[in-house]
This record gives sequence, C-alpha cells and structure tokens, in this order.
Amino acid sequence: MNYQEVLNYLYESVPMFQKVGGKAYKEGLENTHVLDKYFDFPHKQYRTIHVGGTNGKGSCSHTIAAVLQSAGYRVGLYTSPHLVDFRERIRVNGEEISQRYVVDFVDNNRDLFESLSLSFFELTTAMAFRYFADMNVDVAVIEVGLGGRLDCTNIITPDLSVITNIGLDHTQFLGSSLDMIASEKAGIIKPHVPVVIGETVSETKNVFLLKAIEVEAPITFAEDSPKIISHHQQTGWLYQTTTLKDLNSELGGLCQLKNANTILNAIDILKSMGYNIDEQAIRNGFQHVCKLTGLKGRWQKLSESPAMICDTGHNVDGIKYIVQQLSTLGYDKLHFVIGMVNDKDVSGVLDLLPKSATYYFTKASINRALDENELMRLAFSKGLSGHSYSSVKEAVCAAKGNCGTNELIFIGGSTFIVADLLASCAD
Repeated sequence: MNYQEVLNYLYESVPMFQKVGGKAYKEGLENTHVLDKYFDFPHKQYRTIHVGGTNGKGSCSHTIAAVLQSAGYRVGLYTSPHLVDFRERIRVNGEEISQRYVVDFVDNNRDLFESLSLSFFELTTAMAFRYFADMNVDVAVIEVGLGGRLDCTNIITPDLSVITNIGLDHTQFLGSSLDMIASEKAGIIKPHVPVVIGETVSETKNVFLLKAIEVEAPITFAEDSPKIISHHQQTGWLYQTTTLKDLNSELGGLCQLKNANTILNAIDILKSMGYNIDEQAIRNGFQHVCKLTGLKGRWQKLSESPAMICDTGHNVDGIKYIVQQLSTLGYDKLHFVIGMVNDKDVSGVLDLLPKSATYYFTKASINRALDENELMRLAFSKGLSGHSYSSVKEAVCAAKGNCGTNELIFIGGSTFIVADLLASCAD
C-alpha cells in the first residue's frame, strides 16, 4: 500500500473516534498490553511525561516538548487529533513521522491488527510508542486521548503526570459530573510519580488529592503555587514570573495564562528530578512553540486583512475563554463561522455566544458533524442570526465577502472546523 491507501485503511477499516465518535470508543487496555508486548515494550526505552485533562492538554504538551527540545533533549510528542495530516500526531523534535514509516508499520503488522479488531487509537498509540523507540528519543511527551484510567496511553510509567483541568466533556464515556470525570482522569496518577494539577473546583480537588494519597504520589496544585505574578498582552503573552522577567509566549489565547502556570510548575518539578533545563530553554520553548513543535489552531491569526482568527476550543469551558477574549478586541463587527459535532453541549455553547455577531453556520467533513441547518435552527432559538453553508470553505468565503474594514472573522466551535479550514488553506 502507498501512504494514501494506508490512510484510507486506517480511516475506513479501523474505528476512528475523530470520524465516527462513540462507535470507536473501546474500554480496557487488553489490546494495548498485547501490542506493547509484541513490540517489545517500547515505551520503557525512554522517559515519558503524561499530560491529560479536559482543555489545554495539547497546548501544555506542545510547550513542555518545546522547552525540552530547546534544552537539547531529543523529544517525542504524541498528540491527538490531527488537523490536516495524520502524521501531525507523532513527531520527534517537531518533525512528523515519515510516510514510509506509517506505511511499513501497517503493512508489516496488518494481520495482527486485524486479528485484534483494534480501534484507530490503539493502533496509532502502538505506532507512536514503537516509533519513538526506533528514533532513540530521550523523552516523549504523551497526551492522553480520552479520559485517563482506560486510555491506551495509560500503560506508561512517566517521570511526571500533568492534569490540566476538568470540564464537562465526553460525558457519555467519562461520567455526567465533574467528580466522576475527575476520577477517570485521575487514573493517570501513578504510584510515587509526581503529578501537577493545573486547575480545580470544589468537586474535583479532593478527588485528585485522595488518589495521590492512595498511591503515594507527590501532588502539586498549580493554582496554589502561582509562578506568574503579572502579565500583559502583546503578540501572544508577556509574563512576569516568580523567576523570569518578560517571558514571551507565542500562544495568545486567554486560556494560556493558566496553562503557562501549569507548565512552569511542571518544569520546576522536572528540574528537581535532574532534567537539565536552563532559563534560555524555557524562554525559547515558550516563544517558539509553534515553530518547534508544529502546533496549530490555538488562537491562530490567519490574516490581517481581513482580520481572521481560528481556535480549536470546542466545549463550554473552551468557548467561555474565546468569547471573553473576543470581547477584549477592538473591532466594529464580529463575523463568527461556527460548526459543532453532535455529541457536545451545543445548547450550552450557543448560550455563551454574543448576539451582536453575524453567524455563518456550517459543518465539518466528518460523520459526527452536526447538520448546519440544525445548528442554525438551535442558534435562532437562542437569539443568534445568520445563514447556513454546507462547507467550512463556503462559510469562510461568505464571511470574507461581508467583512468590512475594522471587522473580525472568527472560525471555531470544533477542532474539525479548524481542521477543514487549515486543509482548505493548504490546497
């Protein structure tokens, strides 16, 4: 098979949550342990850092990887989902896994994969772990896919675990309350392995504390150990921290303030464990995370004329930050291109959106996408107004056509809306 044929096989023959949702979700780690043994326990050949949470785990994973890379380590990075190309999920020092490796890995092991009836994420995780061993990485930053306790990545014993925050997302799999979701995500807390918790609320803090006590894991609550003492917005963020003056961060989303505090706490712990991370590595990692790791879609400014920004925030907690940040920008009118998937709290998101904006309702090119006309109907019932479009590209073109001087276009509501947008830009 060639690369495109392998992708077709992966997307069509192996259940993929990104495409079909719940039908691809598999509880349990049985297949993962079989694969791990078959590939000779590759994750034991390098150090790992495990990053979970509801929102912010991608930004935190990429930034920690960028800092370690800047410190001279050879760094693997495993994240999901991808935006444009499958290979974005698996990187070493920012460079995507090669097409040839993907093809050979599937071709050479296809009989085993089919005998186990693998999910897409089980297969992809095995590929990432084996690739990092073959590429002789020093350390791999591993982002949790879904939840934590039963996630395929949870076979590792990392040097450090990070849990960014807890929100009501994927409730059909993780539980319908914050404490239930926290319990699932706390499953990545390992015996005697330090853990950093980025944000908590009253329902979640005790869940993490009790789990850490149970397994004798040193626990740090980043919000109780603030590293950032002040900040102001320039291009991205400019932080004043307890140890660094004028720390520039390339990531400009409002949510990045709490992410940065989580990351700085994590870096301090890694340094205490013997990681050689100096001030320049921290500065370079924060300031050049997108270039170093290929991160996209986080409050990404796509153009100046018209002013156009996209962000992958896709649940109530993520959209709260986006709406808050949009309200701080100086523009005469907001054009909001939005699409969502059908397993999110659509009503909760629509309740947060500004009624003064003009909306362009659309859908991503995945099976889970909510029909654009249904989204428009729900939005109209919330007092929002606009028109529907059958593709992201069509919706963005319409917004550009209507956008005047000193007006802003925002594109989001779903990771997959941003994925379609960036794919159309690459065409």
